[in-house]
Amino acid sequence: MTLPDEWAGLTRFSFGDSPALADELLALVLAGRKTATCSAAVDGPLSTVGELAVVLDGAGVPAAVIETVEYTQRHFDQVDAAFAHDEGEGDRSLAHWRQAHERYFRRLGRFAPDMMLYCERFRLVARLQPR
Repeated sequence: MTLPDEWAGLTRFSFGDSPALADELLALVLAGRKTATCSAAVDGPLSTVGELAVVLDGAGVPAAVIETVEYTQRHFDQVDAAFAHDEGEGDRSLAHWRQAHERYFRRLGRFAPDMMLYCERFRLVARLQPR
């Protein structure tokens, strides 16, 4: 897919650590259920407020454009229920968020209960694929 010129130079990324997870989380974004994400702070900041980015599907095809609307740091064990809900995964509870994200960060070899995270809220700007 060729992106419009206005989006051609944007950062491109996919959610998760596998094609299946990328597709699953992208579907939540496109459904309006997922409006937040997080990353390990040791990876450095991945966004800034107002930044646009292209979200790729599991096959690496551009699927959406999002805009960061909030970008903060907090420890894993300080993530609250509101943020967990906005991540949109599972039953949207804090308990589910903690369990799923502990598994994810363990797979990456990064988990610690007090690890620092970048917590991002975003809005969907455009869909790039028909769904």
